[in-house]
Amino acid sequence: MAERPSFRAEFRDLLSFIRRPTVAPRAAGRRTGNGFWLDWFPSLRISRLVQWALLLWLLNMLFLGPIAVMAAGLGGATHRLNLQNIPWLTALLWAPLVEELVFRYGLRRLKHLWLLPAAIAAMLSGPGISGGLWLAVFVLLCWLPHVSEWSARLRPLPWRFRRAYLAAFPWVFHLSSLAFSAVHLYNFNLAHTPVWLLPLLVLPQWVTGMVLGWQRVRQGIGAAILLHAIFNGGPLLLVWIVLSLAP
Repeated sequence: MAERPSFRAEFRDLLSFIRRPTVAPRAAGRRTGNGFWLDWFPSLRISRLVQWALLLWLLNMLFLGPIAVMAAGLGGATHRLNLQNIPWLTALLWAPLVEELVFRYGLRRLKHLWLLPAAIAAMLSGPGISGGLWLAVFVLLCWLPHVSEWSARLRPLPWRFRRAYLAAFPWVFHLSSLAFSAVHLYNFNLAHTPVWLLPLLVLPQWVTGMVLGWQRVRQGIGAAILLHAIFNGGPLLLVWIVLSLAP
């Protein structure tokens, strides 16, 4: 296996990717094997994902977060998060899994786009029985052909479709990041917030979405889900510690 790139090299690759998103190549140092399995369970270092989470937390705390807070103050928007009832399960498991399947799984799995309605239904239903059933349907139909004899019958998409998608990929990538950030407007009670302030409220999610999309394309969907969970867990853990220590 090739030597893994440094964090600085990955950061340069991220900037290049955001300027001109491409489906290939995969990340340097990624082991070879069953592509579908490695997409869900990529070979990576958790410490590297923590480094990316630290960078995003720092960026949000020093730059993007204050802009979002200012926009909320100007528009009168308030966050729906109940600090007395922190949604650990939703933040650490449900949201990373479902949101990555909705907004980023199809970036490299065109043949599974027909399953997107099931993932959207799971996201809209929330972390309950109905949402769990929709998620189970997605995962079952996604994995079944690859763990059975059906895998031999899978045929690649016609080249004309793949070529058209490769040409449109930069638009697809950035639109998925914008859609991901727009969904997080639901986290706010918007009151009478002007439309022009709405993008500023979810500026942190937009930037984070691009980093998650880059991870999904370069490393795999498993890396994006795990980084998403780490990113969500850090601030919630900090809030919980502060509340626990507060009188």
